[in-house]
Amino acid sequence: MPQSQTFKTTVGSEEITFETGKLAGQAGGAVTVRGGDTLLLCTATMAREPRTGIDFFPLSVDYEERLYAAGKIPGSYFRREGRPTDGAILVCRLIDRPLRPLFPKDLRNDVQVIITSLSSDLEHQIDILGIIGASAAMTISNVPFGGPVGAVRVGYIGEQLVVNPTASQMAESTLDLRLAGTADAILMVECGANELPEHLMVEALRFGHEQMQPIIAIQNQMRAALGKPKSAYQSFAVDEKVVTAVRGKLNGRIAAIFNSTFDKDARNDALDELEEEVVAELTEEASGETVQAPGVPLDPAQIKEVFHDELKAQVRGRILNDGVRPDGRKLTQIRPLSAETGLAPRAHGSGLFTRGETQVLTIATLGTPRDQQEIEDLVSADSKRYMHHYNFPPYSTGEARVLRGKSRREVGHGALAERALMAVIPPENEFPYTIRLVSEVLSSNGSTSMASVCGSTLALLDAGVPIKSPVGGIAMGLIADGDRYAVLTDIQGMEDHLGDMDFKVAGTEQGITALQMDIKVKGLRYEILEQALAQAREARMQILQVIRECMPAPRPELSPYAPRITTIHIPVDKIGAVIGPGGKVIRGIQEETGVKIDIEEDGTVYIAATDGAAAELARSRVEALTETPEIGRVYTGKVVRVADFGAFVEIMPGVDGMVHISQLADYRVNKVEDVAKLGDEIMVMITDIDPQGKIRLSRQAVLQGWTPEEAREHDSPRSSGRPSGGGDRGGDRRGGGGRPGGDRRGGGGDRRGGSGDRRPRQ
Repeated sequence: MPQSQTFKTTVGSEEITFETGKLAGQAGGAVTVRGGDTLLLCTATMAREPRTGIDFFPLSVDYEERLYAAGKIPGSYFRREGRPTDGAILVCRLIDRPLRPLFPKDLRNDVQVIITSLSSDLEHQIDILGIIGASAAMTISNVPFGGPVGAVRVGYIGEQLVVNPTASQMAESTLDLRLAGTADAILMVECGANELPEHLMVEALRFGHEQMQPIIAIQNQMRAALGKPKSAYQSFAVDEKVVTAVRGKLNGRIAAIFNSTFDKDARNDALDELEEEVVAELTEEASGETVQAPGVPLDPAQIKEVFHDELKAQVRGRILNDGVRPDGRKLTQIRPLSAETGLAPRAHGSGLFTRGETQVLTIATLGTPRDQQEIEDLVSADSKRYMHHYNFPPYSTGEARVLRGKSRREVGHGALAERALMAVIPPENEFPYTIRLVSEVLSSNGSTSMASVCGSTLALLDAGVPIKSPVGGIAMGLIADGDRYAVLTDIQGMEDHLGDMDFKVAGTEQGITALQMDIKVKGLRYEILEQALAQAREARMQILQVIRECMPAPRPELSPYAPRITTIHIPVDKIGAVIGPGGKVIRGIQEETGVKIDIEEDGTVYIAATDGAAAELARSRVEALTETPEIGRVYTGKVVRVADFGAFVEIMPGVDGMVHISQLADYRVNKVEDVAKLGDEIMVMITDIDPQGKIRLSRQAVLQGWTPEEAREHDSPRSSGRPSGGGDRGGDRRGGGGRPGGDRRGGGGDRRGGSGDRRPRQ
């Protein structure tokens, strides 16, 4: 049997346990990581041979979400897990981001990380455990890796920063900050917040980095105790002779191109021509095979790599030395901004946001509660009433490629924009609509996710959604060289690719609502973070001003094509009456009126319609089905039975009472049919409800303006000269037999039917 070894550490008040040597012995590295009763198996394996024909490091991270971990059986037809959910994809991305920068740049062997959920207590969250488990597996494996990596979640509860709060505690937190890093630096940040001030965000980052140090220390102990020797691998580093040859050919020509124009297209065309020229001069093609020029190994891929390295050095040097960016902007300058709404006339709301060459159109759609997204994953079986989807078509970058459905990147960018706006979405009890936003990237040159945030704000305002505040977003960058650095506001594509940091910040005038940061360098000082957040706030204020000038407040009226939702509340014990057997009653109301009706477990009823009259008719039907008879109320009812001593009148669906002949008119009535024939509608007042639920009615009280007490004084054998005992049979017809009137017609007032168009009158 394999010999397992266990390592434990404490973060905050929680113990985290690593175990290795027991499971998955043939993987390059395998550990289980446990917090509470949440247990993950994390493996890291490297292919023996490099993958040919690529110029990048092939790392893949997969999170295998198993519902058995929480004692659930999948709800699909096949009763097994299918494609990864959006939540699982986001976990994969979260784990990938802090690991990727720590591998050798010249490694071309496939490296695969697989995280499998074995147990979940639904309190200790999987994402953070996944990062540290993957790092631990990599650290003790044979894979060349520059870790270990630590990770924590930071919440803000009761004005206190809390490390690794449980899922229950997070319900009370105004901050959800996830960060990962090495002993020296933060590498990754993912954050959602409820308008948190910048200074508090910096404090939370510092707090989180301090709290992850025990996790890093325990992984170093694991490596020292049982770590495998790192495998040798074929290096794909560039030959120094190629570097010398390319630099000789360039000889300042890249700098000349940047000095000649700030226009992106002209610059890129000139750089492409120069690259092709250098490759052609240093290589010759012979039957598709690479040959050699004098003294220089001719590998076109290496030549291009050196060219790009020289381009990177040139861009970074101009920024650090001269403060000049590729498009000529100052370090804190934003590209030209524009905002527009109402582009899609039949959509419920639309917003177009443009920043330089980045352009995003967001469409807002309002739906009913039944349009909420049903979610079934490991941690929940819930629904979402606010969704944000992000699409990045190839034409946005001038490319043509096959469309193959949503990518992991699209899922991640959509989730970031969704998180940025979550804090300002009105609660369901104030705005009972399902909200879907779709951001279509029309043109891309840097930070389309933050442009999606801005376009989404415009779309929500255009749709008339009463958001708490407008939200704007901006992407920050960093160029660092030793002690020198430059923080860039509103980075474009080239600066993102060639820079050291991608730092996206979204928020309102009051504070931050979302933050995402990936750092490519080791050692980021906190003063750099503070400066980046300060510059981001200045830029956000400019963006919010543009949004405000375009749409200062939500439209006062919804689109004529959006549903109008009427909300009413009914007693919980009356829900069955509205639904009816097998949903018959509620379907009938919807078919009759053309509305959509949704009923919550607490008795909240949502009636959605584009026609106000139809909504009002449906409302009256529901209220008629759920009303409770009250003494003194006046109703317009239908005569459903006539007897010698009086008439039985249905005052609401399934509920009737008896009007004694002495109470039918303000004069002596000799024959009931003289006043009330079968099918007639008459106005009556409830004068009494006995303990058995039998209802006595009076028409005379309505005609005379009597109170119920006055009506009861006149309802006597002496006043009428007729027997009054027949009235005690009110509600006995149709097999009622002394039961309350509302309990008839199929067993109880919870299934009352009928038209419901005779509403009570006061």
